Amino acid sequence: METNYLAILVAALSSFVVGFIWYNPKVFGTIWMKEIGMTDEKARQGNMLKIFGFTFIFALMFAFMMPTITNHQIGALQLAGGNENDTAFLAYMQVHGEMFRSFKHGALHGFIAGLFLALPIVATNSLFEQKSWKYTFVTAGYWVVVMTIMGAIVCGWK
Repeated sequence: METNYLAILVAALSSFVVGFIWYNPKVFGTIWMKEIGMTDEKARQGNMLKIFGFTFIFALMFAFMMPTITNHQIGALQLAGGNENDTAFLAYMQVHGEMFRSFKHGALHGFIAGLFLALPIVATNSLFEQKSWKYTFVTAGYWVVVMTIMGAIVCGWK
């Protein structure tokens, strides 16, 4: 079972596409900036190479884990101790093969992961940082959408 590195790369890049749309001032960007006290002037002072460079590295890390969340075949392989010649794994693959390897199935698992992983993490941090619920839902919403799209890409792309 091979890892599709192109799908992982595209999934990572998808987080940028979503971010450019999500945080656009006409979508949620103005709300987000207001909630964190960001100004255009302050935003321009940031080191964009550092910000976008690390963001890409983190997106790659995130996308690299998405197949584990979305692909049942990887779970079966993990149960076989990573041994692709394990008889139980081979039997599973013979019966199920590429079943559930679709964009739709990956999107479902990505959405569920976003809802049950990203939302609680962002919301917990927001509570302790005393951020508003607007901030919480804008930020967590971004991650739910990103995880949905990443899940679709890494699960459905063959």
